[in-house]
Amino acid sequence: MTENGSRYSYGPVPSRRLGRSLGINNIGAKVCTYSCVYCQAGRTAKMRRDRRFFFAPRDILRDVRERLARAEEASGRCDFLTFVPDGEPTLDVNLGREIAMLKTLGVPVGVITNGSLLWREDVREELGGADWVSVKVDSVREEIWRRIDRPHGALRLSRILDGLCAFAAAFGGRLVTETMLVGGLNDGRECVEELVRFLSGLRLHGAYLGIPTRPPAEAWVRGPDGETLERTRRIFENGAVPVECLTGYEGDDFAVTGDVERDLAGIVAVHPMREEAVAVFLSRAGASWEVVDRLLARGDLVKTKYEGHVFYGCSVPRRPAGTDKDRSP
Repeated sequence: MTENGSRYSYGPVPSRRLGRSLGINNIGAKVCTYSCVYCQAGRTAKMRRDRRFFFAPRDILRDVRERLARAEEASGRCDFLTFVPDGEPTLDVNLGREIAMLKTLGVPVGVITNGSLLWREDVREELGGADWVSVKVDSVREEIWRRIDRPHGALRLSRILDGLCAFAAAFGGRLVTETMLVGGLNDGRECVEELVRFLSGLRLHGAYLGIPTRPPAEAWVRGPDGETLERTRRIFENGAVPVECLTGYEGDDFAVTGDVERDLAGIVAVHPMREEAVAVFLSRAGASWEVVDRLLARGDLVKTKYEGHVFYGCSVPRRPAGTDKDRSP
């Protein structure tokens, strides 16, 4: 059981990248190398740079195997096993071993990483065992990277980008990058053009452009307007970087595998859900809204409104708008 009381895995959840993805939470609650302004899991609770042991790989394997069996029995398919915790998965010193063990289950394994530890040879080697890797690259400008991703003070962007180049040259699986566009910070033409020049030198399967669609860590965060997003997409295309925009709603196809409260709490710890998705989830499980009321009363769930939608997420505090002006655009 992880520190936040959930299992090591959750879902499957609908993924705009990977279909139906069974998520793997291989680190402690909200431990990360960054504290991104747009993070849907809230601000980082424990900022770390050094890798360490979190959980026994055999326990993660057992939990994923059991959840996968229940998910396949309930819904018939799972497209990917994906390391996407509420922090940075490469902080786990056993990540490579876990990838190797999970691949024996016969489902492709993916890792979504912020790339901050790619300057380490051991991290590049361990990620090399995955079938699909997504690396976050929000900017190649140091000052913008620091304002958006708010990294651990010992990290340096130049080392990270060099590590990404080395990983891209050696990786035999599918490599994609992901850029979250924050209005007024990294969506300017020159900033985007610099990013595209860097990405065009990598051997990529594709590049994703995202905008904040769930409640961010900082309430002032907003995505760019439609015109700016379209201009950014064209810059990527003109730079011969295959691009796809992740701006739509992923849908309500969240799997139910047994314990409704724990299933719901496990999902929202990493993946806040719209109110309508929660309603569909409960209906599919044959449960009432009392489940949500109990989680809210215990503080295991919080209700937030963002961009006209009501979301339910984990109880990680977020700063209200106007209280973090030194970091806003």
